[in-house]
Amino acid sequence: MSGEFDLIARYFAPLAAEAPGTFGLRNDAALLPSLPGSSIVVTADSLASGVHFRPNDPPELVAKKSLRVNLSDLAAMGAKPLGYLLNLALPKGGNEAWVRGFSAGLAEDQAEFGVSLYGGDTVATDGPLLITVTAFGATPEGTALDRGTAQAGDLIYVSGSLGDAALGLAVFNALLPELDEVAAEYLRDRYLLPRPRVALGQRLLREGLASAAMDVSDGLVADLGHIAKASGLGAELRAANLPLSAAAAGVMELRPDLSASILGGGDDYELLFNLAPERTEEIARLALELDLPLTCIGKMLPGEGVRVLAPDGEVIEVDKPGWNHLA
Repeated sequence: MSGEFDLIARYFAPLAAEAPGTFGLRNDAALLPSLPGSSIVVTADSLASGVHFRPNDPPELVAKKSLRVNLSDLAAMGAKPLGYLLNLALPKGGNEAWVRGFSAGLAEDQAEFGVSLYGGDTVATDGPLLITVTAFGATPEGTALDRGTAQAGDLIYVSGSLGDAALGLAVFNALLPELDEVAAEYLRDRYLLPRPRVALGQRLLREGLASAAMDVSDGLVADLGHIAKASGLGAELRAANLPLSAAAAGVMELRPDLSASILGGGDDYELLFNLAPERTEEIARLALELDLPLTCIGKMLPGEGVRVLAPDGEVIEVDKPGWNHLA
């Protein structure tokens, strides 16, 4: 494989070409754009091969996932994405074709989301491939969506559908051989390629709709628990209201024992947010404008913790509310 500076010049400098202040990645630092009247929002995520993606996943899709999980964090704060830094720890003796595919995936997503590469670092490692992206965006000065500002009585909403990514991993692991191929392919795609709800996050902030928000990355119950704890409240979820794709609904008919994937599977990267009850009509209009389902799934209450109710009102015990990164 080529040396570090050859790799940078060949595959990563072109990703910085449209961003002023990057100097073609010739320097060890870059100039961020100055945006008067804005606050800069920064987030970072690391993805390890064999933990956050499968070693044989296509490099283009690994690149997109690495970027999109960070864009989802920006969306959860209502930020407009601007750019990102990339750190790669590549296994020694790694193959250049993988790097080529990885950079091609980044180029496609840069065009889709309007961001550029501002720099980073590339090293060799004896361990597994490790990718760290630090993304930054902007919000109107002094504003952002926050997970710790929900109010008792707020409704709990979620975008899109839940459980698809976890069920997609189950498909990859051959746990659903009875599933038809159309549904299986849909679920595999949802695992490989998150859909960060960037437009939704910005609208929620700009229009003052959400009292609190975060993205669903670790699992619905776990992430709602973060909102509840930060806000000093409890939360109640209605299992019958959880939005499922047609593919996930089909899995639940075949394998109801996999319902934990809906409540705590993680990797959905949908937006979870709170809304004052009197603003439901505004959210319904926004869902139509964005062509994105926005579903009420519960309510914030005085107290603590997250309670999940079955259709008959009985409490559902949730053994695994979400992913534990350090377990």
